[in-house]
Amino acid sequence: MDAKFAVGAVLLIGVILIAGCTQQPQAEPTLKIGVVASMTGSASTTGKDIWQSAVLAVEEINADGGVYIKDLGRKVPIEAILGDDESTREGGQKAVTRLVTEDKVDLLVGGFSSAVVSSHQAIVNEHQVPYIVTGASSPIITQRTDMPTSTTFHYCPTTDDYGRQTTLFANEVIRPAINEKFGFSSERPLRMALIYQDSPYGKGVQTAVINTIEQEHLPISIVANETFKMGETDYRTLLTSVKAAQPDVIYPATFINEQIPLVTQARRDVGINAIFLAVECNDDPDYYSGVGQYGDSSVIESRFSPYTIPPGTIANNTAQFKQDFEKRWGGFPGMMGASTYEGVYIAAQAVENAGTRDKVAVVTALHSLEMPEIIEEMEGGVIQFTPEFREAKFDLYMEQLRWNETARNLRPVIVWPDHLKEGDFILPDWFEAV
Repeated sequence: MDAKFAVGAVLLIGVILIAGCTQQPQAEPTLKIGVVASMTGSASTTGKDIWQSAVLAVEEINADGGVYIKDLGRKVPIEAILGDDESTREGGQKAVTRLVTEDKVDLLVGGFSSAVVSSHQAIVNEHQVPYIVTGASSPIITQRTDMPTSTTFHYCPTTDDYGRQTTLFANEVIRPAINEKFGFSSERPLRMALIYQDSPYGKGVQTAVINTIEQEHLPISIVANETFKMGETDYRTLLTSVKAAQPDVIYPATFINEQIPLVTQARRDVGINAIFLAVECNDDPDYYSGVGQYGDSSVIESRFSPYTIPPGTIANNTAQFKQDFEKRWGGFPGMMGASTYEGVYIAAQAVENAGTRDKVAVVTALHSLEMPEIIEEMEGGVIQFTPEFREAKFDLYMEQLRWNETARNLRPVIVWPDHLKEGDFILPDWFEAV
């Protein structure tokens, strides 16, 4: 083959290849939602729950035709793209950078650790991506002052929210029950001990409790104020000090892997006969089975529970979600999964309201969003974000856990507030007060 023919052949092949490319149909438009989830690392169990719940929501919306986008004149399917933050700050930065710059997602949903989310917010802000955070509970996510956060929306109760509600419940329900049972004056203050993780989460709960007591002028005395290193497993020395303070209630700000040994050691080894409180992240089947009979009569603040559904207009929706999740994935959806499931629906509604995938327009639509609650009770029955810090407000409830000796299991009863309660709070016979 001479050189002239060879060059001609190469050019011909090049033309054929180019022609083949130009004749291929263009990719159909989609709504790209990046799901930030900890699929590896210490928070991988929660990350899996976040991703699976997001996928379930996407499949449901797509089965109904997708999301209607006015400037396209039709419905388009949602494309969920996973970003594994690896449960680390560096992993989160890497995952979000890829989602934003390479995958070119239209929105972000998810995020669990406050430390991880806050570390990649600069990337989100730089590219002005709408971000519906469904897991991180530190107020710093939307209230930080070192950078703008106007495109970030907090679809998760903050430590301010649930620290306040738990403190109000303790004053309104537990304190009168103790004073009545033991014949104390109705003015007697509730004796509370705080035990909190050395993290923004733990410090946030401690701050919320103290601020609520001061702002509401509540008759609650903090008789112990102890901190521990995240991931600690032996609390007996700390608990011995707490016992000496003679608290009526003990409020730990912990994760499941910390709350289980803390409560077990307190009741079994140290002999503390006080009422234990717990943050919502412990409302999980693993906690019920892990703490067992030592969790009897303890109280958990919650918004989505494995073993009970608050009465109301969305009770059937919540039950259906649990059934659909079990059918699709097996097992039980967690609280972070529930809020991420809703987060995908919120994203879809905001895009429909905006009529476009343009990020600025979608952010504006999220600011003015008002849509009916889905599977979690919301204040006023409406999903919306507060004007100042873009925080959603949940209708939180308190559950008292009851040990069933015959069934050998621990199960919750909603005891507050009145419009959601299933039964009354009960002081156990073993409870002691001074």
